[in-house]
Amino acid sequence: MGSGLAGGSGLAGRLFDAVIFDMDGTLVDSTPAVVRAWTTWAEEHGITAEQLAGNHGMPAASIIARLLPDAERERALARIVELETTDVGGVVPLPGTVETLTVLPRERVAIATSCTRPLAEVRIGASEIPRPEVVVTVDDVERGKPAPDPFLAAARDLGFPPERCLVVEDAPAGLSAARAAGCATLAVTTTTPRAELEADLVVGTLADVRWHVRDGGIEVALAD
Repeated sequence: MGSGLAGGSGLAGRLFDAVIFDMDGTLVDSTPAVVRAWTTWAEEHGITAEQLAGNHGMPAASIIARLLPDAERERALARIVELETTDVGGVVPLPGTVETLTVLPRERVAIATSCTRPLAEVRIGASEIPRPEVVVTVDDVERGKPAPDPFLAAARDLGFPPERCLVVEDAPAGLSAARAAGCATLAVTTTTPRAELEADLVVGTLADVRWHVRDGGIEVALAD
């Protein structure tokens, strides 16, 4: 194990029926596109960078509800959707993503993202990652992260109990949602410092773990 890994033993020896991944910051690096879109949006709406801070991993509608009065929200949401779906420049897989999604059985993998359905499909396509059969977006649930709804929906669609699922996340809001759903958690430090990530295991990226598929389920271990 490299010295750059942030470890933990909460997942040692555990077998899972399925793995549910967040998308942005976990499977794909969309940060340049996200920054461009939200910077433009903020400038148009008189929002400062300080006001935007701390909202990573939350649905756009929830962020906007925190920042703007009700009368402005519908148009503001339509604008950020437009900005994000038309700019996918630099959206690429993060280290270990393609290998992970290749080795894990497709019927035991899901994505649960705070993106809208159109944005999720655009970013999956732009990054060219293997697409799981189950993709849950904010459009598919009543409440987005940090509520547990996205992970509960993903576990349901996969056909496994949430307590038998491992969630992989990069954001505190997503990890809170996973815990509320009863899932085990693996965090990556791609967008958030380790000290702010409360998970059963914390690593740098998916390249820092290895997946073992057995008759009894899926096991994750630190890479050599």
